[in-house]
Amino acid sequence: MLRTLPNVVRFRAAAKGNQNLLRRRHALVVVLTFLTGSADAVGFLALGGAFSSVMTGNMVLLGLSAGSGHADLALTSGCAIVSFIAGVLAGAHLVGAAQPDDPVWPRQVTRALVLELLVFVAFLVVWEVNPPSRSAHVGLGLLMLSAAGLGIQSSAIQRFGVPGLSSTYLTGTLTSLIAGVAARSPWRSLRPKAHVLLALMSGAAVGALTALHLPAWSPVLLIVPLVFVIAVSSRMAE
Repeated sequence: MLRTLPNVVRFRAAAKGNQNLLRRRHALVVVLTFLTGSADAVGFLALGGAFSSVMTGNMVLLGLSAGSGHADLALTSGCAIVSFIAGVLAGAHLVGAAQPDDPVWPRQVTRALVLELLVFVAFLVVWEVNPPSRSAHVGLGLLMLSAAGLGIQSSAIQRFGVPGLSSTYLTGTLTSLIAGVAARSPWRSLRPKAHVLLALMSGAAVGALTALHLPAWSPVLLIVPLVFVIAVSSRMAE
């Protein structure tokens, strides 16, 4: 009996350590969701009226433009969709599929986020080189870079293999949260969903304020959170 005690202690310690890693992973996904909200606000307000991550919204805009004959909106939303798909394909190729023996934060996820960072560095360069009165073509190029970056991020999060976990498409998260409230689920099971949704709205609010009043700083909202997540996750990856 006494011989089994060290094994029990080690198991409990490992389980506790794993829970800490899971909480840290969730916190990093919340930070990435803040980035997503900021990027969507900047894209919608400053880059042609389309979204960087909400592809269902862009599909609605594309259909709307077809019905109303709005060619500029069709081009903007269509290019955002194509760029997001390209980012998803690049990210999926880099991270691969989730594996049964994956650690809490696979190293491939961090590599994909580094690629996303490179995309947003290019975004920063183009943004700073061109004045706020930039041409529509430059704005479209910036929107495409932003959409491609968030497509990469979307694929990276999928490598975790956790159903419902996302930092970009969150309608399902909202539905799950409301359904859980209606079913009187424990708050501890609903809190992570609330965190993600609040991060999205907070990012959108900060992104809107920055795009309207401090436009030169808009790329910072996309790069700083990403650098933070890469720095922290590089210590988690195994």
